[in-house]
Amino acid sequence: MEKISKLGFIGLGNIGKPMAISLLNAFGHLKVYDLNEKACQSLQKRGAELAAFPADFNDCQLLSLCVRHDQDVEDLLYKEALLEKMSPGSCIAIHSTVTRDNILRWSTDAQNKSITLIDAPISGGADGAQNGTLVYMIGADNKNVFEQFKAVYEKAASAVIHAGPLGSGIILKLANNMMTYAAFCAVSEALELAKSGGLKLELLQQVGQVNGVLTPQMYRFISNREALAAGCTTEEMKAFMGPFAGLAEKDLDHALELAQQNHLDLAATKTVRNKIVSVFLKKD
Repeated sequence: MEKISKLGFIGLGNIGKPMAISLLNAFGHLKVYDLNEKACQSLQKRGAELAAFPADFNDCQLLSLCVRHDQDVEDLLYKEALLEKMSPGSCIAIHSTVTRDNILRWSTDAQNKSITLIDAPISGGADGAQNGTLVYMIGADNKNVFEQFKAVYEKAASAVIHAGPLGSGIILKLANNMMTYAAFCAVSEALELAKSGGLKLELLQQVGQVNGVLTPQMYRFISNREALAAGCTTEEMKAFMGPFAGLAEKDLDHALELAQQNHLDLAATKTVRNKIVSVFLKKD
């Protein structure tokens, strides 16, 4: 595979947009597309080239997809005909948290078009994307292929990890998200116990910072949720936190589906899955 230099990016949301900006800053050029015209115009003002339509990336060697769901990726690859219009020898990296089964299917279809498709999910959230400190978890069968992707993404990340063969990046990301959502459930219930005894969140923070139990991510989640809940109606909480709860449900469902395929009984994760919406929305 030749050195990758011509880059494209689809999906300029709260994580995708700063990811794209980091790549643009690192390489000086980037072709982008999103349904949100304002997001596209913002990148254009920074020097990015705008794609005319979703599949207008045939001149790119590497196209990064950072969209919300499996169906979004599916639509781009087939309905919008990315697999038909990307040039042979080009690459597609899926940053979205999707199912491993779909990654394997999409990759097979891409190979039939002489296109390399890999899973390259990220961790670090919007702050990590903004600061260029995301962790990329790449699933690639060939070590040389991984090195080609690493050479690109390490310029806009804190680490680029070779998780293993195709599909391993998604497994690693799902495992990471399982820990994250279990931690959110734990800190939510810990705060309820503390409050029942007249204690405040700040005390948990003081102790948690010293012993390392309460991570900065956990604290940001619980403090932001508490602040919102104090001034929001139930409907407003659904509007603010509902989308994040939906993503958590999706990721946990993916993890449990994969566990079932591997004959694993993840009892604690099932409990987290049943509670996660109420944790985000602060519902009894």
